[in-house]
Amino acid sequence: MIILDALERRLALAGSPQRIVSLVPSLTEWLFTVGAGARVVGVTDYCIEPAAALVGLPRLRGTKNPDRSAIVALSPDLVLADQEENRECDVLALAAAGINVYVTAMRSVADVPAQLAALATVLGVGAQAAPGLEALRTAIRAAEQHPRRRPRKMLAFIWRDPWMAVGAETYAGDLLRLCGAENLALQLPGRYPRAALAAFLALQPEVILLPSEPYPFTERDREPFAPFGDVPAVRNGRIMRCDGMALTWPGARTVEALQSFTALMEH
Repeated sequence: MIILDALERRLALAGSPQRIVSLVPSLTEWLFTVGAGARVVGVTDYCIEPAAALVGLPRLRGTKNPDRSAIVALSPDLVLADQEENRECDVLALAAAGINVYVTAMRSVADVPAQLAALATVLGVGAQAAPGLEALRTAIRAAEQHPRRRPRKMLAFIWRDPWMAVGAETYAGDLLRLCGAENLALQLPGRYPRAALAAFLALQPEVILLPSEPYPFTERDREPFAPFGDVPAVRNGRIMRCDGMALTWPGARTVEALQSFTALMEH
């Protein structure tokens, strides 16, 4: 059968894929939630959930440097990749080796149920995925209709040295928007703007998020903010560590993320 992935690339599948390699941690987790976990034959080093189910599976290095030879040797029916998580050169190289690579491109919360529904159809798990997808659609509607006060002016950092923040056309940015945030990083260029910390804080955020990934922010990472006492988030003690997987993993975690970040913005 001929299918199209999220980038409208044509793939020819002999049937429902039975040997799947996942190069996307959030998709790895989702595969197990919809009953396709037994088909997973390889994952990245960053695929950590569901932890117990992944024990013993071949590890294929990182999302940005997958072991292409090892992937080909596994003879997968389908490799799952994401436009943001993975590199185009790896997708093209695997395709040139005769491997079907299905690419997702989730840049908004609304993309998640749409693209996961399409992938569930490809995998033949539409019925198993349906309850979770409906719960997600319901949660998105609830977030859109939630009565809100003035949006919280916010920055969500994802890296330091250099400092980088969640910006435009990103899943994490859209998630925070739905939860009542005004993302000040949209005033800077790029999907993940990078700038000196002083330049970011000149935007006067009321809330600053330091997620646990992709950069593993800790309590010590609050220290560089101390000299900026004129910034509302610093002055009011609103520099907050948060769950990075909740913020950046679309799929199985999105419903809870919508609830938890809404509560955080209202706190």
